[in-house]
This record gives sequence, C-alpha cells and structure tokens, in this order.
Amino acid sequence: MRESEFLQTLHFNSLRLVDDGSIVNMSVPIVLAIDDLCKNNIGDSTSVALVDDKDKPIAILNDIEIYKHNKEERIARTWGTTAPGLPYAEEAITHAGNWLIGGDLEVIEPIKYHDGLDRFRLSPAELRDEFTRRNADAVFAFQLRNPVHNGHALLMTDTRRRLLEMGYKNPVLLLHPLGGHTKADDVPLQWRMKQHEMVLEDGVLDPETTVVSIFPSPMHYAGPTEVQWHAKARINAGANFYIVGRDPAGMGHPLEKRDLYDADHGKKVLSMAPGLERLNILPFKVAAYDKTQNKMAFFDPSRPQDFLFISGTKMRTLAKNKESPPDGFMCPGGWKVLVDYYDSLTPAENGRVPEPVVV
Repeated sequence: MRESEFLQTLHFNSLRLVDDGSIVNMSVPIVLAIDDLCKNNIGDSTSVALVDDKDKPIAILNDIEIYKHNKEERIARTWGTTAPGLPYAEEAITHAGNWLIGGDLEVIEPIKYHDGLDRFRLSPAELRDEFTRRNADAVFAFQLRNPVHNGHALLMTDTRRRLLEMGYKNPVLLLHPLGGHTKADDVPLQWRMKQHEMVLEDGVLDPETTVVSIFPSPMHYAGPTEVQWHAKARINAGANFYIVGRDPAGMGHPLEKRDLYDADHGKKVLSMAPGLERLNILPFKVAAYDKTQNKMAFFDPSRPQDFLFISGTKMRTLAKNKESPPDGFMCPGGWKVLVDYYDSLTPAENGRVPEPVVV
C-alpha cells in the first residue's frame, strides 16, 4: 500500500477505488516495512525487485513511494490499544523497519513455500474457478486457526443443511485455515493441515462438497477490526456466506484478566461494515459436548448440566498428556494427529518438566 491507502485503511476501514470511486472494505493494512539502510540503498530508484529467501526475484514494485512507518498509530488503530504484549504487533510491527514502501505490484511468479503444502495454497482466482468447476450455487466460508473438532464440523454441516433448506442445490464449504503468523501455543500449520485431511478422510466433512485451502494471512487477534479483513478476503475468494460465532479474532487483554474485545462486537460489526453488503453473515449457535448423547451438539440452555465445554486449552492439555477426549469430541484420526504433534515436541517445548534422572 501507498500512504493514502494505508491511511484510509487505518482510519476508515475501507478504500475508495480510483477507477469508479466505489468503496471496498479494507480494515488491515497490507504493507512492507524497510529499515534505514534499505531506504538509503533504494535512493532515487522508482522500481525495486522483491526477492524470496534465496534472492530470486518474484515481483517488481513499480512507481514506488516510501513513507514513515508510524508504528504507534498503526498498533492503536488496529488493536484499539498499545499495551505491550500484543501478538503479531510485537513481532511484525514494533521491531520492523521505520519506513513503509508501496507501489504497483507486478508479479513474476507465485510464491512457493516448498513445504509440501503448496497444493493447498489456492489464489482467490483459483478458488473461484474451483467453485465453478464444482457447480456451486452457494459458497460458505469457515475461518479457523485450530484443529477441527466435531463441534466445528456440526456448525459447517448444519450451515449446509440450512442453505439447502433455503433452496440452494449445491452449497460448497470453503474450509480456509489461516496459514500465517499465529501465537506460539497454537498448533503449527503443517500439523493442522494433516489434521484437516484426516477429518475429510474419516468422513466428518464431505470431500465432494468441501474445498480446503490455506488462507495465507497472519493472525492479528484484532477482534472486530480483523474479522472484517477475514470476511472481505473470503468475498474475493468467491464466498457469499460467512459463518461467524462469538468473539471472532478475539483474545485476552495482554496485561489484565479480561477479554480485549466484547464477544458479540465482531458479528455486529460485520452486519454493518461498509463494503461487505454482498456477504451474508451466518451467526451460529454455541456447540458443546452433550453428555446425554455422547457427541457434540448445540447447547440447550434448558439443561446446562448435560453439557461440557472443552476449551482449546483443555483440548491441548489432553493431547499433551496423551489422554483421550470424550467419545464424539473429535474423529479418531484427527485426534491421533494432535497427539502425535505434541509427542514430537521436546519436554520443554511441550510445557512438561522432565523427570529427574536418578543415578
């Protein structure tokens, strides 16, 4: 982004298109930071090459503009606070260069990670083509950064049922796991993709009506600001329905024992955000483990004693300790992947204190 686009994103959560003056939603800036040395090396050049980790050119940035990287303003506008300890802000903004460079991007070739997952990295255009190939008359997207348990699957399969009842003939699910930066205690992408494949293999989700693709964005945990970006990106990919629950992209306050955002504000903002009118927001009911049915089900407030809420922390603790969750919480193949991941870590990485060696 050039500076005008950067400021529109920060202050208006939208961009005015030059061609026709229309407004599109854009709540998270897409920028490239450079340091003083790089700025000096560029000098008066009007174009620069962007290279991969092997110094191979992958794109050209033309008609460039270099402007000040006001980090405090960017953090405050994105998260609503400048409290220390914000994930992503610490890693990607606070310690980034003092300048931002923008311009017209000319792509030479798509980025390849060569990590065995490139087949899942479909561009928005490729996703739209795939939905056309599958004759989808509705596309509903599900954003996630965690392993898929049967509660998630219930939300997705129930959404397809609702769309069929609305008259659609072939609704297709876009299962779009986030592939960029996540917090240190989140399950890494490589293992999450293995787990998602097992969910399809075990028949929890139907491969014929599910497209799995990596969403390459970093996770900001920026609440209502970020959830607009998640929704807007899925519109680009061809989705016209978006599943949203409580506290999307939310997190705990980095310094205080409270949530940073109101749990309901994300879906409320989505229903009002300019530029997202084409997207139909589908709020979902809370799913929990129903002890009377031994499966994940929608929570019934008339009998709360029958339901067990298994948090992400609880799920990770069970997997770390090689304990099994209640039957029906996650498909066996998917759970094995999760256990294998934690088993692959060293005791220190896994949060376990090694037992003392007796000599």
